[in-house]
Amino acid sequence: MTTGVLQTGEIVPEITLPRDGGEIVNLGALQPAPVVLFFYPRDLTSGCTKEAIAFSALRADFEAAGAQVFGISKDSVQSHDKFVAKHDLTVPLLSDEATDIAEIFGVWQEKKMYGKTFMGIVRSTFLIDGEGRLAREWRKVKVDGHAEEVLDAVRAL
Repeated sequence: MTTGVLQTGEIVPEITLPRDGGEIVNLGALQPAPVVLFFYPRDLTSGCTKEAIAFSALRADFEAAGAQVFGISKDSVQSHDKFVAKHDLTVPLLSDEATDIAEIFGVWQEKKMYGKTFMGIVRSTFLIDGEGRLAREWRKVKVDGHAEEVLDAVRAL
């Protein structure tokens, strides 16, 4: 593991997490395919639903460009299963309940809402190239048009 937050150009450490449906995914095994990881705060919330639907709608385009797309949140596999079923999502959702991966990418941060402070995932997306290097990052993402912007970056690799 790297010390501190992963930086653009660095090799991404080994990532193995359970996904919706219970299968274990090892991202390193997908090389040389580029990988898109979109971190989102919570299943079944409005912004996260909109983002997951947008990436699902473009899944075939990402695959045509040679890339695999995964959503990641702290939610359990069971929560992911409900989210996928309710919204017919087609992108795999990885469960990072211990927040180990979110911490590597620096997206597990202190947040404030309604006057309360808490720890949570800051919506962010990362593009890992076919060599396993962090090629691009988008932090504090606004959902509208984001999946399309990431697809353009994948095509530009």
